[in-house]
Amino acid sequence: MKVVLISMPDVVPIIIHEMAIHMPNHGIACIGGNIDDGHDVRLIDLVRKRRSISTYLTKTLKRINPGLIGLSAMTWQYPTCLALIGLIKSILPHVKIAVGGYHATLMSGEMTASAETQDVDFIVRGEGEETFRRLVNALEGVDSIDAIPSLSYKRDGHWVHNDQGPLCDLSRVKLPIRDRRRLTGGYHFMNSKIEVMETSRGCTRNCNFCSINHMYGRSYRTYPIERIIADLDDICFNKKTKLVFITDDNMVLNPKWVMNVCDAIIRRKYRNLKLVVQADCISMAQNETMVKKMSQAGFRTVFLGIENVSPYNLLTMGKVGIASAAKRAVENCQRNGIMVIGGLIFGLPDDDEDAMKRNYHFLIDLDADASYCQMLSPYPKTKLREDLIREGLVTNHNRYERYNGLWANVKTRHLEAEQLQYAFWYYRQTVLGWWKPSAFAKRQGRLWTSVWTYIVKPVMKFFIDRQIRKIGWDGRYQRNIRRLERMNHFEDLKRFSGDEAPEQQGIRRTEGDFS
Repeated sequence: MKVVLISMPDVVPIIIHEMAIHMPNHGIACIGGNIDDGHDVRLIDLVRKRRSISTYLTKTLKRINPGLIGLSAMTWQYPTCLALIGLIKSILPHVKIAVGGYHATLMSGEMTASAETQDVDFIVRGEGEETFRRLVNALEGVDSIDAIPSLSYKRDGHWVHNDQGPLCDLSRVKLPIRDRRRLTGGYHFMNSKIEVMETSRGCTRNCNFCSINHMYGRSYRTYPIERIIADLDDICFNKKTKLVFITDDNMVLNPKWVMNVCDAIIRRKYRNLKLVVQADCISMAQNETMVKKMSQAGFRTVFLGIENVSPYNLLTMGKVGIASAAKRAVENCQRNGIMVIGGLIFGLPDDDEDAMKRNYHFLIDLDADASYCQMLSPYPKTKLREDLIREGLVTNHNRYERYNGLWANVKTRHLEAEQLQYAFWYYRQTVLGWWKPSAFAKRQGRLWTSVWTYIVKPVMKFFIDRQIRKIGWDGRYQRNIRRLERMNHFEDLKRFSGDEAPEQQGIRRTEGDFS
């Protein structure tokens, strides 16, 4: 059977401009890699075709003429997914459509109750490797659709939801597709090639703003070390790539296992390997021996989820002791040659102007090497969303394209959503300001940090200051809002979208409001 798996074109700026980093979608690569031999499987990462989606898909899908197309979407990508389904059906009216990913897993009931899914044939809930593999076989007549766990399908015009299946046995999960079956290329971080892999799945932390437990339950599973090394071999030797982002939700939950993985990587003697991972502050603060071993294995950057400085807000999110652990975690990483990206979330119930300024000041005092600041998204089916709705603080219930960390979808007890949106942007400019290389960053790259500090930043600041004098802070803010509105607007999908002219959330603020 001919199968095409497609990931969404929507992007967000992660630390730097959204065009500076395009990574392959690991989800569809894993799904494709675990389909049985004998089927013709192709992958399309639309993040690499953002400017020519309709033209590219029309040409490519007509040439392949697949019998089944699978689409994977996060909640904030779901509106684009619906538009893509409309486009695909206009190209291949009789093709079968399957939708999977986080949104399909969390919202399958709501999806099947909506007319929006009239062109969807199957919904894959949870981990998709085994479910999708069996679905492909069933469509070829060698399995039964009604016997496939975690699958939703139509029978006589009505949706049927099969029972949820068990989690995958990671020792049996095959390597993801990275060969010529992946039709799109050019994945990069700045000027470096980048690939993606995973070493574990799940997280046992109880953060109530996170929806991961709906995908994996409250579990933590690790791949066999031999499988991890085989994955790295494929990346380093077959794809000739040395920069690798590890997608694990929280790799460091088992420090002893992490050190065993690191030992295996060290023994393999990869040259110039650079690993990027996300981790929790507590594990990185309490296990410097693990951090040192990670550095020896090639871990060069770690994202730490600090989330918020306010003890009340941290309690609201189900996180305790994070702020106090963050400083030690940063010190452990930098002392061992690992760059730190500190992550903060704004828009929690107790946030006011002073709280937001304190959060930005905390990042400065923390001396992290970079920051990733985002707005709180009330993700479906999370406890925090339920609490916020109960208190009347959710202002955007279902415009899911805004659930990407860039928009104020809530208000706080002190700020309306429009005020929160402006304050998030304004205080980032005036408190956090331009990126200032940490002492660690300067030691790691004296030349490029000096070029940034003494050449690039002054030139950019000159033009920005001139712009502020001309149009003011409010003018700059409106330009930022318009850019965010345009970022994931795809003109060639417009006629397939159910919302062609959404009202703008970025309401004008006067400079006096937050000066």
